[in-house]
Amino acid sequence: MPSLQGKLSVERMCTLTQVSRAGFYRWLQRKQPGVEETAVRAGIQEVAVEHHRRYGYRRITAELRHRGMIVNHKRVLRMMQEDNLLAVRRRKFVSTTDSRHPFEVFLNLAQRMELTAPNQLWVADLTYIRLQQEFVYMAVVLDAFSRRVVGWALNRSLRSAVAVDALQQAMDTRKPLPGLVHHSDRGVQYASQDYIQLLQRHGATCSMSRTGNPYDNARCESFLKTLKQEEIYCREYRDLDDLRLHSNAFIDEYYNRRRLHSALGYVSPDAFEQAASQCGGPAARISFLRHEEIYPDDLRP
Repeated sequence: MPSLQGKLSVERMCTLTQVSRAGFYRWLQRKQPGVEETAVRAGIQEVAVEHHRRYGYRRITAELRHRGMIVNHKRVLRMMQEDNLLAVRRRKFVSTTDSRHPFEVFLNLAQRMELTAPNQLWVADLTYIRLQQEFVYMAVVLDAFSRRVVGWALNRSLRSAVAVDALQQAMDTRKPLPGLVHHSDRGVQYASQDYIQLLQRHGATCSMSRTGNPYDNARCESFLKTLKQEEIYCREYRDLDDLRLHSNAFIDEYYNRRRLHSALGYVSPDAFEQAASQCGGPAARISFLRHEEIYPDDLRP
């Protein structure tokens, strides 16, 4: 039974064996109620401590199932509430974008891309981080297919250098082929000459969000929210070097390699990319609006 976990849900297995889900859990608890209850509670505590209370009950449920335990997310939530192990959540994410600049802006290509592999679409964004005595800024670049952070940088200045450093790291690490689409907001850092020239030298195509529409860059916004809730707001950093040290541990060692991602079927970005590389697939596609959607007034009688 445990070997099937991850392939078949408890609900599906109960359906196939014509057993009610409630009856299955009653049987499981009657079999060894004390031992089984203790094992589940110990597993929850182990995962919660291992991930520094960053995981909510759904990710802990998924992790326990990966380890061969048959658990229900409602039961995990109840135990986490009883043991005060709910994930730490503080503050709201604040975005900073200045699109009042004379530089060229580009068509939004990311909105209609159908991704099939890594290095087809990258998304980028900026955020600020408050230290004990100053504010600093972080730029990140994500692979939209796997949600993996492929480049990031820290700087005391919000000028284009911090975004350029993050992109340069991504280019050096991934070495994408020409044809990559890079998507960002219309901030001055991403429209600057230095940034655009770096993209063009590597054969990348620029894409930018519509004015006042943050949903076009939702993947990167989601990562920055995760970064702040699970790392930044849980610590007080001494200085920029201390922040850089912990950011490296969170992004490169934890988020990319170990953290289960709900949008990826509760696997890590690394594992998702490895699975995709074994399966292969067609190239990315871009779908465009139909004529009647572009020019609705022309078609009215």
